[in-house]
Amino acid sequence: MEIQLLGPLGANIKGESIVPSAGKPRQVLALLALHPGRVLPVSTLMEEVWGTEPPASALTTLQTYILQLRRRLGTAMGPDASGTAKNVLATRHGGYALQAGPECTDVHEYERLVGAGQSAFEQNRDEQASTLFSRALSLWQGPPLVDVRVGPILDIEVMRLEESRIVTTERRIDADLRLGKHSRLIAELFDLISRHPQHEGLHSQAMVALYRSGRQACALDVYRKLRTRLIEELGVDPSPQLQRLHQAILTVDPQLEVFASARHGSTFDLYAA
Repeated sequence: MEIQLLGPLGANIKGESIVPSAGKPRQVLALLALHPGRVLPVSTLMEEVWGTEPPASALTTLQTYILQLRRRLGTAMGPDASGTAKNVLATRHGGYALQAGPECTDVHEYERLVGAGQSAFEQNRDEQASTLFSRALSLWQGPPLVDVRVGPILDIEVMRLEESRIVTTERRIDADLRLGKHSRLIAELFDLISRHPQHEGLHSQAMVALYRSGRQACALDVYRKLRTRLIEELGVDPSPQLQRLHQAILTVDPQLEVFASARHGSTFDLYAA
């Protein structure tokens, strides 16, 4: 089985999709696929589909969705399959489990690559870190579960994955900045700060990339716009480390040119207390 969650929902057996077209069965499949091999309680599945006030018929309806998924599994597996659909989408005490190894999901491969990339990053193996982070990010085909209606449980999972994607992007850019690739990062960073207008880490990276590319005034302008936005929208100033980075750019601090040091792992921490 191959499962894609980092973008549109995909689940294939022998090249045949088992993803239902109806919205609620898609929710059930997506939640089971996010936790392969784990038993998800009936109450969790019901909360995802119907919230905290499920209808009286919810349990019966959920059982119908499981049957529909098993039919699709059986069709894809074919009559000569060694197991049965009930073995793959198994009933367990109090819940259901999709009996597939975590390695069948793109989320598992993404997290494996991110972990390896982080290890390389912490050991100052920046070329390897950048490559591993880039490979992890290349698995994304859009927002996670972009074609699935998400309830309260999936919503938390989607937010977790989106946050991980941003952090991984930051770390990849940190590695590239430590490799001196600042000029080629500017266009990407402008796009990122336009999509994440209050994200201080990405703004700090844009400021450093611009400064190192001989564009001190542009770096200061990035800070000015962020400060104005934070004050107007949240009533707060930028963080102390971002203020210190701004002051360092004003005074042409030589430390801005020193990046691959053991003390500073990321751009945002360059002027941490």
